[in-house]
Amino acid sequence: MSEPFGALRDQLLGAAAAFGDGPDAVPEILAGMVEDVDRALREELEIFPVCHHSPASALAMARRLRDKRPKVVYLELCEDLAPLLPELRNCSLPVALQAFATETEGLPAEWAPLSVVAPITEASAEYQAIAYALDTPDVELVLVDRSADHVFQWTPRAPESGTDGAPGADADADADAADADEAALHGDAVGIEIGDLRPRFAELEAHLLHHGKVRHWSEWWDQYVEQPLTGADHATYRQVMVMIGSLFRRLRPARGTAGDRDEDRERYMWTRMREHLAASGADPADCLYVCGAFHAASRVEQFGLHPEPGAEPFEITPRTETEWLYGLIPSSHSAIEAQFGLASGSVSIAAATWEKAVRRGGVTPFRLNGQKGAKGAKGAKSAKPRTTARKAVEDTGGAAEVADRLTGFLSRPPALDELDEAELLGWCVDIVRLARRNGYPASTADAIAVFETSVLLAGMRNRARPTPYDFQDAAVTCIEKDTVPGRRDVRRLCEILLGGDRIGQVGYESLPPLARDVIDRLEPLGLDLGKRTIQRALLDLDARPELVPCSHLLWILRRLLPGGAARPIMGSRRLGERSVQESWDLAIGREQRALVELGYEGVTVEQVLEQRLRRAVADPEGTAATALDAVEDSILYLGGRRFTGELGRRAVELLAAERTVDEAPEVLRRMRRLLTHYRATEPELPEWCAAFVTAGYAHYCTLLPTAFVDEGTGVRQVAAMLGFLFSMESLALSLGCDRAQLEIAVAQSHPEEPAKSALLWAARFQLGALSLADLRERCDGLLANPLVLPAFPRYLNGFVQALEPAPGLTPLVVEVMSKAFGRLPDAVLLPWLPKLITTLRAQAPDLVPPLIREAGRTFPATLAGVDAWDPPWSGRPAPAEAAAPAVNAPVAALLSSHPAACDAVAVLLGHEPVWQAPDALGPAASPAVAALLAAHPATAEALAALP
Repeated sequence: MSEPFGALRDQLLGAAAAFGDGPDAVPEILAGMVEDVDRALREELEIFPVCHHSPASALAMARRLRDKRPKVVYLELCEDLAPLLPELRNCSLPVALQAFATETEGLPAEWAPLSVVAPITEASAEYQAIAYALDTPDVELVLVDRSADHVFQWTPRAPESGTDGAPGADADADADAADADEAALHGDAVGIEIGDLRPRFAELEAHLLHHGKVRHWSEWWDQYVEQPLTGADHATYRQVMVMIGSLFRRLRPARGTAGDRDEDRERYMWTRMREHLAASGADPADCLYVCGAFHAASRVEQFGLHPEPGAEPFEITPRTETEWLYGLIPSSHSAIEAQFGLASGSVSIAAATWEKAVRRGGVTPFRLNGQKGAKGAKGAKSAKPRTTARKAVEDTGGAAEVADRLTGFLSRPPALDELDEAELLGWCVDIVRLARRNGYPASTADAIAVFETSVLLAGMRNRARPTPYDFQDAAVTCIEKDTVPGRRDVRRLCEILLGGDRIGQVGYESLPPLARDVIDRLEPLGLDLGKRTIQRALLDLDARPELVPCSHLLWILRRLLPGGAARPIMGSRRLGERSVQESWDLAIGREQRALVELGYEGVTVEQVLEQRLRRAVADPEGTAATALDAVEDSILYLGGRRFTGELGRRAVELLAAERTVDEAPEVLRRMRRLLTHYRATEPELPEWCAAFVTAGYAHYCTLLPTAFVDEGTGVRQVAAMLGFLFSMESLALSLGCDRAQLEIAVAQSHPEEPAKSALLWAARFQLGALSLADLRERCDGLLANPLVLPAFPRYLNGFVQALEPAPGLTPLVVEVMSKAFGRLPDAVLLPWLPKLITTLRAQAPDLVPPLIREAGRTFPATLAGVDAWDPPWSGRPAPAEAAAPAVNAPVAALLSSHPAACDAVAVLLGHEPVWQAPDALGPAASPAVAALLAAHPATAEALAALP
């Protein structure tokens, strides 16, 4: 052991021997921590350990950069993200560097799309290093961490399925995210961070939280590490951070996949740094290696510029063939907290701590020249000149003598900050004002109570100065009380007060070409699309025809982006319709991440939509219904007959390959709409459309007998098949189909389920094999049979579904439903009603209108008419005054000379055409015909007047 830390090592071993009563692991761990610190500080290349989004690390980094002025900065960040760093000038922090891949080559297809993000905030050491390197001449910034492709290469896969638990295993989700919408800014991306300083041993974290009298890890870190190190000198900061990283590293669980992946990352980074030094010839004394404190305490054999003797070189595997795309996406404090398992509000509190430390002075932070959102930004060029005399302890990377700062830091009690009454009073007054705006009955007394409670809580937790966490707890206790009157609780209000959920934004210059194209094309709307608020756009397309392209683009964005990005309030886009005026709610600025990722798929939104439609129909799981949906979208948004024809031909192939009829209702609905569109706009049907009708006619005729007897095929699906066959029969026959196919299919169908039996009867009626009188007789027989009554509602469900293929049965369906409601007992009727209601509600556009129209023609229009009304199907004789009057001679002569017309009308009405010899009509007229002529004399007189 080296002399500087010998005393500390002996002291720790003595304490372990005096107080330890367990195995020898404790002395080994304590001695190992000291060895790790000594090893890291004696490395020729200076190692700067940091914690992610830590103000103390950022302040220490700014001080060290201004003092050392390194020529090369090695940064623990994915090496393939380097080209994105200059684009940070055009952004408002926080933002995230992103690597994105829509398709995988050499990686499991189930993982797609792949996404890796590295969030950047101003209060982070990595941003200080980036700003210094980019704005200082002759300084090189080298990213040395594994590439995004290696992130997924090293992700473990399940042994059989080829997938792992989740590609985003490095990013722990936190259920307490401040805002679910903003927490989703990173989506399900894998998060890459510098300085993952959190115990990976659950019992250790629970122990620290319990004895530290804090609720969560972020509060413990702020109290016991962040605040003491904020003003520490460079040597003390380095030694303490390496010691903490060594502690967490040695107390992690037994090595496994995660441990091996950490060590592989360290081997990767040291290999890259040695390669760069060998290629560039840079002096290690002029270099700085910025990495997480966890990795600074590395024990791998490849550690350092001069690895251990016998250490084998680390072989970096080549990247896969996956094509990666890179860009910047907006981030937020809550998104970072949710992705990396931090407490809600911790990043906002860290940002407030950073701003307060900068205001106090003592250090000038680095900010990129031209950085958006930075007030008073000063780049590296405005820094103080480099000092010529280096301090032996602070300026060397460990090559010279190292002094022990740990002993003093660990032995003396922490310096307690005095109570800043002005700051705490300001917090208390502002939280009361904010609470009143959000519906809380807060008053000045509550502000005083929050102040005193904050001081009390800090004293109970051994703190002289209340922290933001103490203030937050006091505000919840004194203001929230029992209920939350508004959308935000007091804890959320405190987060807003202490800095809020700051949300970054990517500048126009750093957006991908597609996003810039969208913003340029929507410029005629006159809106600031960068705002995160919802904006209303009013489009009068007749008065301002130049807005028609904007309307077309908005409909495409509605199809491609999440629901809140472009939401129509007035107007529609359907086949055969054209909106005169439209109203939109636009939140494109809030959905900037989705717009950026859309830019990874193409150059224009039309190209992206075409690619997505092509992928949808080419998917092995695709169906004819999805292909028809793609056809309709191509007509609505893209036009172009060639592409539409390509999708239509694919729909024909998918329909012919289907072995089930689960999506027959959707196929029928979409095909009817497309046929109506083409008949109204085209002189003839496209070839694919005719092929789809003929293929569908043959396909459904083939599957019809099986669908009738298959228990897994629903009544709705069979009705849709029959609807396709009968509604498109004339078109199919004109295209060369044979009606015998349908007749044979119906004849071979023998269903056992009552509902399908009713459908079969409707099909036979539509084919002319079953008359209306026979169908009515069968229904009456079912109602008269007490054994069949419990199943009669199922027959009636079939008749209701039969309105799809046989709309001519609507009067019979109304008649049968009326008889059922009049004759079925309550024990049968009441359990059936909910199913009938849900059926009609689900298929309201198709089934309800014809039933209502027929019921309106059948039933009396007024309540008074109900008492004297007799149903047409009751069979009662007509009143005497309604008897047929004498028909004039010309009419009688016409009817007797042409009896076929009367016979056809009688058959349609369900009567047998039996001719008798009444007085009025001479030798050939029945009473039923006479009654019909009496009820409608105008028709007979018009026929008689014909020449």
